[in-house]
Amino acid sequence: MALCKQAKTLNKNQISAVLNYLAGRRNALRNQVIFLLSVKAGLRAKEIAYLRWEMVLDADGALANEIALQNEASKGKSGRRIPLNKDLRAKLARLLKDCRHRRDFSPINHVIRTERADRTSPQAIVNMFSHWYRDLGLIGCSSHSGRRTFITNAARKITTVGGSLRDVQYLAGHSSLQTTELYIEHSENARRSIVDLI
Repeated sequence: MALCKQAKTLNKNQISAVLNYLAGRRNALRNQVIFLLSVKAGLRAKEIAYLRWEMVLDADGALANEIALQNEASKGKSGRRIPLNKDLRAKLARLLKDCRHRRDFSPINHVIRTERADRTSPQAIVNMFSHWYRDLGLIGCSSHSGRRTFITNAARKITTVGGSLRDVQYLAGHSSLQTTELYIEHSENARRSIVDLI
């Protein structure tokens, strides 16, 4: 994966701008969940499309504290457990409440559905991200931008909670640490600051 071809990461202001933009559009809650699954859980477009409620519910049917992503919903055998970020958890709880009002609700239903179908496709998710970023003028962003943002932010903060890049690798669902490293955006400011601490 060449650096020049990687999707750009998003900063806090851009994340807020996307959420605000989605809040004013049709299917606002569903689309905010899609975006947060990318930027706050690091899910791929395929994983967002294939995520089912049973992967985010506990044995009592309540919203769990983590996503139990199964291999069949991921790339290769990259199923994993991802703790739920508080913002994502709040939006998922609202979406779950809405979905439970449907007569056909079941834990095996897909979390993300369309107005015409009970599920969506990975390509439809990719297209949604492309449309949103284009509308907002976020050049160089794609469906992978949220995932890169999640991995980069996790890598920068993991040592503050006693973890390592291996933990980030697990959260990303990568079989190789080298693949995880390719996703992490470098920081010129951090390189300058660290030199003065040595």
